[in-house]
Amino acid sequence: MKVLAFSDLHMARNRAADLVAASVDADLVIGAGDYCNMRQGLDEAIGMLSGIAAPLVLVPGNAESAEELLDAAPEGVHVLHGSAMTVDRVRLFGMGYGVPVTPFGDWSCDLTEPEATELLDRCEATDILIVHSPPKGYGDQTSQGTSVGSVSVRDAVERLQPALVLSGHIHDSWGYRGVIGRTRVANLGPRPNWFEVSA
Repeated sequence: MKVLAFSDLHMARNRAADLVAASVDADLVIGAGDYCNMRQGLDEAIGMLSGIAAPLVLVPGNAESAEELLDAAPEGVHVLHGSAMTVDRVRLFGMGYGVPVTPFGDWSCDLTEPEATELLDRCEATDILIVHSPPKGYGDQTSQGTSVGSVSVRDAVERLQPALVLSGHIHDSWGYRGVIGRTRVANLGPRPNWFEVSA
């Protein structure tokens, strides 16, 4: 399966156009959160992606809630948050939001590490784990070199060993690629990122 993945669109119309154009070659398109800005403009942001014809799977970031994303997603677009689905025998599990809790204030949709662990524990096996927040120590460094990723996500990766973990959230680490055991880890950013995954 040819997977196109992105994160942190933040209403960038030119980035959305690039993703829509690239999607003609995709078997599956995955968004790892933050389509709008500070809970504003989500309908417009999702509208920018309306030209994607491949199956589209989204998790919420910290800039939109799961409920807001479900409301904005058109028919046929799948939203995962503590939930799973299968596309052509490839198993997906998604969990959005900022983990651990961000310093951004009331608008940010965040989870504590225990709350994230509770959602991730619903997953018994998956081929692709889609999270907004990267696993602790992997694609989670700020420009000051501080590691701000999630321990609960890293623990889930170590337990599940999916083929692929897709994240975003930490803009300074966009483009990061790493490995945890057998698992490829990527912090995506808003450009087209390509992966091959088999069931």
